[in-house]
Amino acid sequence: MNGDTLFSIGDLARRTGLTVKTVRFYSDAGIVPPADRSPAGYRLYGTDAVARLDLVRTLRDLGLDLPTIRKVVDREVPLPEVAAAHADALEVQIRVLRLRRAVLTAVARRGSTPEELDLMHKLAKLSEDERQRLIDDFLGTVFDGPYDHPSFAAVTRSLTPELPDNPGTEQVEAWVELAGMLQDPGFRSTMQAMARDLAADRAPDDSTGLPRVLAEALRAQVAPALAAGTDPASPEAEPIVTALAGHYAHILGRPDDTALRHRLMSRLETMDDPRRDRYLTLLAVINGWIAPESLAPVLDWAARAVRARLPR
Repeated sequence: MNGDTLFSIGDLARRTGLTVKTVRFYSDAGIVPPADRSPAGYRLYGTDAVARLDLVRTLRDLGLDLPTIRKVVDREVPLPEVAAAHADALEVQIRVLRLRRAVLTAVARRGSTPEELDLMHKLAKLSEDERQRLIDDFLGTVFDGPYDHPSFAAVTRSLTPELPDNPGTEQVEAWVELAGMLQDPGFRSTMQAMARDLAADRAPDDSTGLPRVLAEALRAQVAPALAAGTDPASPEAEPIVTALAGHYAHILGRPDDTALRHRLMSRLETMDDPRRDRYLTLLAVINGWIAPESLAPVLDWAARAVRARLPR
């Protein structure tokens, strides 16, 4: 070692900004071994010890364990390989932390009970296969009748949440809330009723749960009346109700009569469920879709307008 610059532990600590205790710890662990000993038996280190300690400190800051660090500094394993493995591990930790944060945020917003917290935590931790089974069970329950119309496959797809591999916090929060809805018997019953109506009308061609022609009529004719503040029971609403009933009669291939208007009113009232709107909103967040326009106001107005013209 003659001719080489040697440092005591104190010198090494001052050059690296570490404490003497920390340098000694790494030396005892064999990560930064001494290059020599002084006549008095004190450890001495070569100039490469400074670079090793800088690398060790960086790797420790990144969360690597000591055995792995020792292999890296001793060149037993390539640093890029270790970095890639550690990045993958950190990604898993980040996903777990996102889930925890989402659950805690949801609990804080909703004022949840301990029981609800436990449920939300379990829902957030579901694996991809477990999530898919929950979704399949829900959709299988909703569409459990004779839905052989080819458009039902499109409707089912349009109602399927697909949480990405690396979801954002909002997507995780939306999934936790939506997963709770998937297990709600009341919501399942409501969605089943909507599906039965679709099957009965034999026109399942719109993810809103309404035949497309009727949904378009609602948006085109009811929305302006709603914006203008038109009273659903007023004479001004009569032509709109007649037009909606005419669209519905055309879909069913039957005349516009009292029975048809009762059926139309029932259909509109079934659809006018805030949980349906909430489901579609959460679905858009999870799937990264544009948020859908709520049909709730026009459904409510239309249902009241039809009801006002039915015999009591």
